[in-house]
Amino acid sequence: MTDTRRFEGHGVLVTGAARGIGAAIARRLAEEGARVLVTDADATVAEKTAAILREGGLATWAYRCDVADGDSVEAAVAHAVDAFGRLDVLVNSAAHCTPDTPLFEDGTDEDWARDLDVTLTGAHRCCRAALPHLVASGRGAIVSIGSVNGTQDFGNHAYSAAKAGLVSLTRTLAGHAAARGVRVNLVMPGTVRTSAWEGRDAELDRIRGLYPLGRIGEPDDIAAAVAFLASRDAAWITGTTLTVDGGLTAVNTGFRTALRPS
Repeated sequence: MTDTRRFEGHGVLVTGAARGIGAAIARRLAEEGARVLVTDADATVAEKTAAILREGGLATWAYRCDVADGDSVEAAVAHAVDAFGRLDVLVNSAAHCTPDTPLFEDGTDEDWARDLDVTLTGAHRCCRAALPHLVASGRGAIVSIGSVNGTQDFGNHAYSAAKAGLVSLTRTLAGHAAARGVRVNLVMPGTVRTSAWEGRDAELDRIRGLYPLGRIGEPDDIAAAVAFLASRDAAWITGTTLTVDGGLTAVNTGFRTALRPS
C-alpha cells in the first residue's frame, strides 16, 4: 500500500486488468486515489479482481471489454465516463501471445492476426475511443504495456511484432495528442512473474541469471512505472518508452560471464 495520492479524483480505465500486470496496475492506481474500471474479456475474473480490491477499500468496478471488438471498447469507455463523470487515464494492458510453431512457415494467418488484433490494434481501438475524453479532462494520459520482445529476439513472432508496433504507435500518437494536452507513453517490461509462468519455476530460475539485478520482475514493478508515467510527476514526458527489465536489454550478461576467468 502506498501513501501517495497522485490520482485523487481521477477516472481510470485499465484493459486486461483481471489478472497479472493489469490487475497490479488497477490496484496501484486505486491505492493512489483513482476510481478504476477493471476491464477484461473475461468478465467473471474481472469482477472477482474488482471485488477483492473493493474489499480492501479501493474504488474499483468491473466491466467486460474485449479489445478485439470495437463496439465492446466503445461501450467500456462510455461506461467509464458515465460512472466517473470523466476519463483521465487509459492503460492498455490487454495482450495475446500465441506460442510459436517449431517452424516459422507452419504458423497460421489466424494466429498472427489474433496476436496483432488484441495486442496492437486493440490498443489503437482503446486510444481512439478514449482520446476525446482524455482531452476533455485537461490532464489526460495514456500508458501502454509493451515488452522487451518488441526490441530484441525473445521468440513469439506475432506478439513481438505487435509489441514493436506499440512503440511506434506511442511515438506517433504522442506527437498528435501533445497539442491537445494528452501525454502518451509506454512501459517495456522484461520477464514478469504472472500466471503465464505458472508451473515453470525451473525456467524462471534459469532466466533469472540473465538479469543483472538478479531477479525476475513482479507485477508491482510494472505498476509502479505506470503510476509514474500516468501521474503529474511525468508532466513533461511524452512519446517515451520506459524500460523496466532489471537491466536485461542494457547488459549482455552472457557475454560478460563468458569473459570471466575460469
